[in-house]
Amino acid sequence: MGAVSMRLESVGRRVRSHIGVAVVVLVASLAVVACEEADGGTTGGDADLILTGGVVWTGDDENPRAEAVAVRGARIMAVGSAGEIDAYRGADTRIVELDGRFVSPGFIDNHTHFNSAGALLLGASLLDVADPDGLRERIREAVERMPSGAWITGGDWGAYEAWAMGSAGDQPGEGDEPFSPDRFIIDDLTPDHPVLVNRWDRSAFLGNAGALEAAGADCSWEGVECVDGEPTGRLTPAAAARVRQAMPPKPMELRLEEARAALADLRQFGVTTVHDNTPPNMFAVYQALLDEEELTTRIYARPTMDRAEYQAALGLPRNFGSDFIRLGGFKGFVDGIMGNSTAMFYEPFEHTGGFGSWRDMMEPAGNMERLLIEADAQGYWPQVHAIGDHAIDTLLTLFERVEEVNGPRDDRRFRVIHAQHLAGPETAARMAELGVIAEVQPYHAIDDMRWMEERIGPDRIRWTYAFRTLDEAGVLLSFGSDWPGTNAAWYTANPLMGMYAAVARQTPEGEPEGGWIPEERIDAETALRAYTVNNAWAEGMEEEKGRIREGFLADLVVLDANPLEVEAARLQEVQVMLTIVDGRVVFER
Repeated sequence: MGAVSMRLESVGRRVRSHIGVAVVVLVASLAVVACEEADGGTTGGDADLILTGGVVWTGDDENPRAEAVAVRGARIMAVGSAGEIDAYRGADTRIVELDGRFVSPGFIDNHTHFNSAGALLLGASLLDVADPDGLRERIREAVERMPSGAWITGGDWGAYEAWAMGSAGDQPGEGDEPFSPDRFIIDDLTPDHPVLVNRWDRSAFLGNAGALEAAGADCSWEGVECVDGEPTGRLTPAAAARVRQAMPPKPMELRLEEARAALADLRQFGVTTVHDNTPPNMFAVYQALLDEEELTTRIYARPTMDRAEYQAALGLPRNFGSDFIRLGGFKGFVDGIMGNSTAMFYEPFEHTGGFGSWRDMMEPAGNMERLLIEADAQGYWPQVHAIGDHAIDTLLTLFERVEEVNGPRDDRRFRVIHAQHLAGPETAARMAELGVIAEVQPYHAIDDMRWMEERIGPDRIRWTYAFRTLDEAGVLLSFGSDWPGTNAAWYTANPLMGMYAAVARQTPEGEPEGGWIPEERIDAETALRAYTVNNAWAEGMEEEKGRIREGFLADLVVLDANPLEVEAARLQEVQVMLTIVDGRVVFER
C-alpha cells in the first residue's frame, strides 16, 4: 500500500524513462496483435478447448448461467448448454469434464505491487519471525532459492509481535522485548549472500558479515554496534543506509526469477489480470517474459501520477499497449496508511494524538489539483490513494474541482484507492454522485481489526471498510489484494480469501462471532462481481474481459466448489483447479 512517489533527477531522465516504457509497450502490442491474427478469430472450425458439465457463472446479465464453454485461440468461441457446446468438439479438442465444478471469468486484482511480491517470494519474508530459529529457517530457504552472490534484503521481521497474526483485536501478541537478532545467527548460512534485513518499522537493521564487508563497515562507523571490537551486525537506520550504497543494481536475471515466482503465485489463485503499481524498470521484465511466452497474467500497469505529463508529451493515449501489457491509469497519493498511523483523519488517533499526514503529492498547496486537472485534460484516469475520512473527503473535493475546470465527460472512471474509512454514509452518497470507483481490498478489514479499535476507538470504526454502505449507495465496488501487503502485514493474492473477508468479515479462525462490523457484510455474488465484471469496467476493458461471453478473451478459472452456495466460512477453503489465460491452461491442480 503506497510506495512513495518516485522522483527522477531531471526532466531529461524522466522523458527517456517514459520513452522506454512506450517502446516496450508498443513492442508488446505488436507481438500480441500478431498472435491474434495467427489465431484466426473465434468463428467457425473446431474448439481448441471445451469445459463442459459444470456451473458456469458468466457475469453476463443477458446469459447469467451456462453449462459449458468452448475456446478457440485466445477467445471464447461459444457459451451454452453441454449439448450446444458439444457441436464444437473436434478430433484435437481438449475436453475438460467439470463434473459440476464452478467456472468463473478469470479473477482481476485491482491493486498489486508485483515487483515487491516477487522479491518477497524469492527472498526472505520475515513478517512473522520473532526468534532465532525462525530467522535461520527463512534465511536458509532464501539462500536455497536465490543465485549465489544475490543480496537478501528487506524481510520486515517482528511485524506480528505487537498484535498477533489472525487476532480479532482483543489479544496483543506475546513478548516483552522486541526480537533483536545479530549476524551470528545467520553468518554460517550466508557465506555467498550479503544480507541486509530490517525490523518491520525500519527502526533496526541486521547486516551479515558479507554485507558489512562489501560496505567496508566496521566499529569506526557511527550506528554499527560492536562488542569486544567486533560488529554484531545490528545497525541503525543511518548506518544501514550507508551499507545499502554498496549494493549493486539488481541484475535482470534475478528480476526475472522474482517475476516468475510472482506469476506462479498468481496462477495458483486464478488471477488473470493485475492492476499493478508499476515502477518503470518492470516494463522490460514484463516484455522479456512475454517474448518467452511466460507472462501468464495480464498487466494493467499504472505509474505514479507525476509521470502523466510525459506520456501526454509522447502522444500516447489512455490504455496504450496490448491485451497483455497495457499502460493504464496513474496513481496518486493523498495521505499515509493505517499501519503506521499516518492516514489522515478529522479526529486524532487515540494512541498517538496525531491526525495523520499528507503525502508528497499534496505539496506545495495546489499541486494535487494541478496534477489531476492536467491528467484528466489528456483523457487519463487518475486513481488516487486516500484512506482516512479527511483524506477521502479532500480527494472528492478535488475530483469535483476537476469536473468544474475540465467540464463534464461520460468516460471518466476515477478511483478512490483503499477508501478505508468514511466519515459516514453521506460520503458514500457523494462518491456515487461523482461516479467514482471504490478500489478496496477486503483482506485489509480482517487484518486491520487486530488494532483498529485501539487506534480510532469503538464508535469511529462503524464506517471502516464500509463495503455494503458503498454498494447500496450505488458506488461501483472494485476488489483486490494489495499483494504482498505492507511492512506490517502480508496480504495474500488469493481472491477467494478476499471474498471470504468481504462476506464473513472474520479472521481465518472465524472471529469475532457474527463478523466484525457485520452491517458491512456483502453477499458472495457481489464480491465475485467486484473481482471480475467490475474490475474489467474499471480498467476500460468491459467489452474484452471480465465476463464469459462469445468473443471475449478466454481468461477463465475453474473452482472445486460453488462460492455462491457454500457457507461463508468455507469460502476461504475453495480451491482453484484450473486457470486459463488467453485460451491457454497456465495452472492445473
